[in-house]
Amino acid sequence: MGVTDMDPVAGGLVVSGLVAGYDDAAVLQGVDLRVPTGTLVALVGPSGCGKTTLLRCVVGLHPTRSGSTTLLGRPLDAPGATVPTHHRSITLVPQEAALFPHLDVAANVGFGLPRGSHDRISHLLDLVGLAALAHRRPHELSGGQQHRVAVARALAPSPALVLLDEPFSALDARLRDDLRHEVRELLATEKATALLVTHDQAEALTLADEVAVMDDGTVLQQAEPEMLYREPEHAWTATFLGEATVLDEDDPLVASATIDGDDGARLVVRPEHVVVDDVDDPATSAVVARRSYRGHEWLVELDLPGRRVLMRTDVTPPPVGAALTVRATRARRVR
Repeated sequence: MGVTDMDPVAGGLVVSGLVAGYDDAAVLQGVDLRVPTGTLVALVGPSGCGKTTLLRCVVGLHPTRSGSTTLLGRPLDAPGATVPTHHRSITLVPQEAALFPHLDVAANVGFGLPRGSHDRISHLLDLVGLAALAHRRPHELSGGQQHRVAVARALAPSPALVLLDEPFSALDARLRDDLRHEVRELLATEKATALLVTHDQAEALTLADEVAVMDDGTVLQQAEPEMLYREPEHAWTATFLGEATVLDEDDPLVASATIDGDDGARLVVRPEHVVVDDVDDPATSAVVARRSYRGHEWLVELDLPGRRVLMRTDVTPPPVGAALTVRATRARRVR
């Protein structure tokens, strides 16, 4: 499913045909994106693809050249009537927690809230498990605790949209994994609408209700994580979100494969759909070039004439240099 035909009054954030850039360079080239109310959408793509520029446009820190952005049906950048950043009801959780060092935890969470918001602050501190640390200063907190405060601060005013700009990238792997699941549960509890910008494909697929894949200034595809993995529309999307091999349609490897999709001249084969064949066929004879143990499975790189193919298996594969015959059981047409 692509990102066209989106209804701007359906709720949440809707970006349609957005064009923006710097000087004479166009960075965003007709971006379509939706974040339905109450959902978490992950925007994923390589460095330089336009993720940060899009974020700045949504929050009102960078001008747009054409296209439209609406939030809860309200235009944010109508010609001659651009809504200022501080009136957009959008909050941001940055890469670094960026807490106010002179304020304690409770004051950081309540910053900008009206007087008498003690119940709201207490509620959020309970949700993030920091009620006992309400009067500590940021330097007295661990990195994970600081990020919890940052998320609580972003949720405090009950904004229409929360932007999370790679908020876990500076944390170590174990803490990052624990914290991102805690944040996901917190967003769900608060029924928040959120856009997570990340370069971590696994993070996007694990956490988000939908994932939007961006490259070269445009969103190529947006869909639920499982659909995006199983039904990519582009070869680039397939190889960016997980391992995949791109082949010509007449490749002998897919001669007996089930072919899904009807749009595209190339085929994508996921490693789990490559299997060892008991039929000796020179056209699909392979040599094990590399194998990587992943704890519960192996990823094997196979050299075939003129191409390298990936295979995933839960049994120990033959050693490097060994010869075997393989075939694909399933493939998908892509553009």
